[in-house]
Amino acid sequence: MRRRDTRAWIGLGLRGMAMGAADLVPGVSGGTVAFIAGIYEELLDTIGNLGWGTVQVLFLRGPVATWKEFNLGFLTALVAGISTSVVLLAGALHHLLAHHPVLLWAFFFGLVAASVPFMLREIPRREFHVAEVAFLLFGSGLAWWLTGLPPLVQSDHPVFLFGAGAIAICAMILPGISGSFILVLLGAYAAVIGALKSFDVVRIAAFGSGALSGLLGFSKGLGWVFRTHRRWALSLLSGFLIGSLRKLWPWKADVQPLYTHSDGRVEFLQVNLMPDAHPDPQVMAAVGCMAAGALMVGGLGWIAQRGTPSANTGSHG
Repeated sequence: MRRRDTRAWIGLGLRGMAMGAADLVPGVSGGTVAFIAGIYEELLDTIGNLGWGTVQVLFLRGPVATWKEFNLGFLTALVAGISTSVVLLAGALHHLLAHHPVLLWAFFFGLVAASVPFMLREIPRREFHVAEVAFLLFGSGLAWWLTGLPPLVQSDHPVFLFGAGAIAICAMILPGISGSFILVLLGAYAAVIGALKSFDVVRIAAFGSGALSGLLGFSKGLGWVFRTHRRWALSLLSGFLIGSLRKLWPWKADVQPLYTHSDGRVEFLQVNLMPDAHPDPQVMAAVGCMAAGALMVGGLGWIAQRGTPSANTGSHG
């Protein structure tokens, strides 16, 4: 595990807040923020190490040894940041999505677009061969196709929410694939938001259990891919980022209503427009928001680079 001082722990919590804010918006992935913030692979390794062995160490060696050996301080700080962001920003982000969608989408479009070269630079140019290009194109095409699909069914049954949680959490830790969007696609987004607002313990527990199950299983596999095929993984995830820009394009038009949220908001099937075809394009303001998103990527990257040399890293075997 990494040894962190107080400033580093606060920084980790702030990164968690940025991840939580990203995951609240359908189309943006908290995994993207984790990657550009320099904590993505530590996150995969930490989650992947959890399991039955964690319980055994807890009973045999106690909570302090378990805390240190399984890097639980890292997860706690990150989860605290994500939870804080969800509590503090959920209302504001949904307000912006309803009343200032062009500017909000523009900000995240700039953030994700600027993340693509940031991720690709992790692949040495001398190693960028045909296989990497193929994975890049495949990831782009898959994400482009997924983000163009209409939502499927609408259900709030606990069993359905368990499955939706398992699938969505996998997307949430993949840069470029939004867990919130997957919930929209599955038809579970409104049910999950409604359960959180009404504090429906049964449905929240069903969704949380599914998310935990999916997270523990998927993170192990993804961590193995990063350790053994890092270049291919980076190429594929970069493709996901490129393809996800279809969903994040700021200028959209409502085509047909799909369903109504518990708070009365109507969810529409949307198509992308050119700015001059949009009734309120706000081009200059949108460009400014894109620039702000790109600057945020640069800031997170700079913070990550500053933190790397001073961090002492060890791994759980």
